[in-house]
Amino acid sequence: MMKYISMIAVLAMFMISGCQHNFLKPRQKPVQVVYRFDDHRWLELKGYNCEGELWFVDQKRGIRSQLWFQFYKIFTKQYINASERYIAVPSWDMTGVMSVSKDYGRTWQTSSIKGEEDDGSDSPTYDNIQSLTVVNDQGFLLTKQGRIYMSSLPFDDPRLQPGGTGVDYVVEFRGRKIAHHIDAIRPAEGLDTSLWGRDYIDPRILHRSVKQYYTNFQNLPDRVPEVKNYQGWTHMKCDLNAGL
Repeated sequence: MMKYISMIAVLAMFMISGCQHNFLKPRQKPVQVVYRFDDHRWLELKGYNCEGELWFVDQKRGIRSQLWFQFYKIFTKQYINASERYIAVPSWDMTGVMSVSKDYGRTWQTSSIKGEEDDGSDSPTYDNIQSLTVVNDQGFLLTKQGRIYMSSLPFDDPRLQPGGTGVDYVVEFRGRKIAHHIDAIRPAEGLDTSLWGRDYIDPRILHRSVKQYYTNFQNLPDRVPEVKNYQGWTHMKCDLNAGL
């Protein structure tokens, strides 16, 4: 009888040990694809309740890079990203900034958005955004009122790059013409001198900005270009119950 009791005790200890091991083992955060650009590029979100880290993957080029380290939530408006070299990634409730890459997703920077809304603010509220379209290496943020905030043409003004001549322009003030000069960028160690694609501006206010004199902000489109033969998703998707 004692033999059987001893065996039962040993089995119970193994069961308790196994339960403790499973209980103490950390649960892995779920990873899900929340957006596909095409058959070889996508965005992955790692976390619970559709919030967490955001990663970009390009299988063809062997790229895997991290955009957000925490707290990312998906953009719920129409989103079409048909470019490969230039990528702009919006987020939920974004307030004037996006993540942008100009090297196929290898590295990421933060963009700015500058315009003039009816309430006096210089960027649209999230509720007022209708869509983001990225095509021809240029981004177009469209509002419900039909305003378009767009990035520059996909190149830098050579006059502003290191070694360039700088930009000369003239402003008329009270009948007088006043000459101005913008110096070229002075290179510094670790400084990215390429500025194209990082500033989104409403062309309606361009005449009040020095950017009107930059070659990459001249002859901008007056509408969102048509996207043809797009193979990606038009909206981000996320399962709130993933991993639960």
